Parts: sequence; C-alpha cells; structure tokens
Amino acid sequence: MLKVNNIGLRFQTRVLFDHVNLEFKDDNCYGIIGANGAGKSTFLKILSGEIEPTKGEIVIGKGERLSVLKQNHNEFDEYSVLETVIMGDAELYQIMKEKESLYMKPDFSMEDGMKVAELEAKFEQKNGWLAESDAAVLLVGLGLKNELHNKFMRELEDREKVKVLLARALFGNPDVLLLDEPTNGLDGESILWLEEFLINFKNTVLVVSHDRHFLNKVCTHMLDIDYEKITLFVGNYDFWYQSSQLIQKQMKDSNKRKEEKIKELEEFIRRFSANASKSKQATSRKKSLEKIVLEDIKPSSRKYPYIQFDIERPLGKEVITLEKINYSIDHKPVLQNVNITIRPEDKIALIGNNEIAKTALLKILAGELKPDSGTIKIGSSVKISYFAKNHDIYFKDSISLMEWLQNYSEVKDESFVRGFLGRMLFSGEESLKKVSVLSGGEKVRSMFSKIMLEKGNVLLLDEPTNHLDIESITALNEGLAKYKGALVYATFDQELIQSISNRLIEIFDDGCIRDKQMSYEDYMEKFNSTK
Repeated sequence: MLKVNNIGLRFQTRVLFDHVNLEFKDDNCYGIIGANGAGKSTFLKILSGEIEPTKGEIVIGKGERLSVLKQNHNEFDEYSVLETVIMGDAELYQIMKEKESLYMKPDFSMEDGMKVAELEAKFEQKNGWLAESDAAVLLVGLGLKNELHNKFMRELEDREKVKVLLARALFGNPDVLLLDEPTNGLDGESILWLEEFLINFKNTVLVVSHDRHFLNKVCTHMLDIDYEKITLFVGNYDFWYQSSQLIQKQMKDSNKRKEEKIKELEEFIRRFSANASKSKQATSRKKSLEKIVLEDIKPSSRKYPYIQFDIERPLGKEVITLEKINYSIDHKPVLQNVNITIRPEDKIALIGNNEIAKTALLKILAGELKPDSGTIKIGSSVKISYFAKNHDIYFKDSISLMEWLQNYSEVKDESFVRGFLGRMLFSGEESLKKVSVLSGGEKVRSMFSKIMLEKGNVLLLDEPTNHLDIESITALNEGLAKYKGALVYATFDQELIQSISNRLIEIFDDGCIRDKQMSYEDYMEKFNSTK
C-alpha cells in the first residue's frame, strides 16, 4: 500500500502539481504520463524519498519494501552481476554480508554463533538459499546469458548493464516497484518478457515510459501530470488519450453553449431593462446570468507538433532492389548476402538487436555507404529522404534555425519558413536560436521539418523517436500512418512497429536477414522460441 496525502511541489514561482491525494493498490500498474518537464520522474523521486515535496506526506505500509530502477550504469562497477541483482533486496543482502563476515572471523565466539543463528533464521525466512537462482532467472529472462552472471559490472556493455539494473529492481518481489523508462536500451524480446512479468506481478507498480505499446500492455491506470495537478484515469494509455480528448472537447462545448446563453440573456436585458412591462423578466434574466460560470480551462503543458510527410510524385513499380549485398567492418561481417526488393506499398520495420547492421543497411539504401559487394537498383521515380540516427553533422554551423531551414526550402520567404517551424513547435524567438545549441529533441523536430520540405516518396528513418517526448512520437506515428510513399525504418518503439509496418526484416548478429509479412506480435510469438 502506498498513499500520497496533499502532496505539492513548487520550484520558486513554478507549480508542478498541488493538492495531490492518491492511493496506489496492489495488483495495479500505474503509468505516469505528461509533457517533458511536467514532473514525471520528479514524482517518482518524491515517492522514493529522493526528493522532498514542498508539502504533504508519503505513506507506505508498515514493513513493506519499495524498489527503484537505478539509472547510473556505473554505480555497481565493482560488484559482480549476481551480487548487484541481489542488492536489490537491501535487507537480504545485509544479512548475507553479516553472515559472511561472522563466518570469516578467526576467533568465532559463542556470541557470534548466536548472532549467526539469528541471521540464518532471517535468511531462511527471506528464501535466501534461492537468491542466486532467482536472480539468474530474472537475468536470463531479460536476455543476459549465464556466462555473464559472475562477471564484474565494469566488464559489461551499457546495454547489458541496463538489464542487470532492471533485474535488480525486480528482485525479491518488492511491495512497491518504481520504474523510470524501463524499456530504454531493451531489445524486443526483453521488452516482451518484462511485459509478461509486470502483467503477472501482484504488487504495486508505478512506471514512467514513452513507449505507448508498453503502457497499453501493462497499465491498469494512468496518472496524467498536467494543468498543475495529477489526475487518475482507470485504463491504459489509449483509454486515457481518448478520455482526455473527450473531456477537453466537452468542456469547450459546454463553454461555447454557456457563452451563447450569456449573449442571449445580455441581449434581452439590454433591450427590455427600461421597459416597465418587461422589467421583471429582465431582472430574472440578470439573476440567471449571474449563475452561469464558465469552465476555467487552463492551457495544457502538452504540445503536439504537426507532422505530415507529403510526396512530390507517386512511385512507379520499380523502387529499390538489393541483390547479394555484403558489407563488413574490420573484416567482421555486418551484412551477408542480403536480398531485398522494396515495393511501392511497403512499410518495412527493421527489427532485432543488431543496430550496427540496421544503420548500415539504411545508409546503403540512402546511398551514403557503399557495400563491399552486390548490386543496388533504384527506380527512376524514386526520391529518397533519409533520417540518420546521428545527425549532428547537420547542426554545426553558427546560424539560426530559420536560416538553417531556409537552406533546405525552395520557398525562402521568412513567413513561410516561420510558419513551417511553428508547426514543429518552434514559435516566436525560438526560430532564431542557433542550431548548434538545439537540444536532442529540437534537432529531431528540425530534421523532420527538412524531410517534410523534401517531399521524398521513399522515407528511410533510423531510430526517429530518440529524444522525443510521447506527444511528438504520437504525432510522428500519425504522420507515418498517412504517408503515401514507401517506408523503411529502424526503431525499438513497439507501437510504431505494430501500427505502421506491413513487413518485418530482422537482421541477426551474423548479418543475415529474415523477411516476413506479419504483425510484430505474431512474428515474435512465432520466431522468438525458435532462436
């Protein structure tokens, strides 16, 4: 059981949220959503005790344990993988270390024996004998092989450390589980495993995530941080989205009807207040007018860019064909004997853990990388637009964002370019910012502006959701759903894969591919168990 009583948080004059009263119950998963800077991660830190609220209190059930997903990948570098996971249950880990210390004493006393007996009883009560096997089960489920379990954390790659830290948070059946972006850095198989784990988890979970598919799968409730408050919705992300849109529409429609009624009453009062025979009616309408209160509709902190990828001309029958493509880095195969024919109607998602190969394939398709061998045929009607995973090279000049976009626009008119940037949430003075100081999310939105101006009929996108908030990802999803050209994209965003793709190409570690036309969930269900 976890409760927040009258919680409020203020930074100087800015209120993040106020008067928050919520109770979080077992067997429920609460997704926390809100615009960037709304206070999602901050709210988790308040619950964990890392940050003190301006007012209010946090209440957790007596004897209950709260577990938090750590974000510092290097915090446990001097510990083994298994030990790091077991440390997730601090009490159990402390018992283990105390036992170990006492057994190592050269002058083991009777008093030490009594202490050890007490520790052994607690150890037994907490299923300590199963700690290592339980930790191993979590690690294997998340895709970390057995041979890595006894290595030191410093020997692991970052993507492997992410899995260990997640296993650490899940370890020992915590009463309350706080997860901030748990799917970051996870491959598709690990995400599916985590989804099943959380669906079957019987205690309380609070999770911040930009992955809409993940929120839809695991969440029973949504906590929306907006309008300086936190509102609880029953249901998953899609239910929240539909409900919140409906509530805003109802409030606006209600205000519109009230405004029409106010005008009607004011007109009657104006016409008949001086008329003796109508004065009673005019007075009555004045009283009615005083009772009408318009809803106070505060501006939302959410901003949705307008993303629409138009095409300059339709594609012909011939798009792009790759035949027997091979590519290596330092004599190590990245792509092997790759044969792909892209059709005009294709929406191809590149999946799998081999990010280097996915990037290489997209660069080869874009003409930015030459394969070691094989042939590439590109149709005469094809116009390619390419979104690179690393696009910093586009933002090195010391020019304004407006000047930057003018370089890519046939129409140089300032008002046209400003209007285009406004659609991508760069309003007023923001269009005059130097491109060299743009944030990661701002650079991505700028690249989308460039691509929209190009009007390419083949889109190649390499991890386009990186650095984006959930509102921008939703807008991108909607823009790609309406796109009339061919699309090849690499992403770990499951909703984007599930809702957009009609074809999946998985690239394996050896550079070979598997090419199938089916949904992502069907694909994972059919082929995951055969690996």
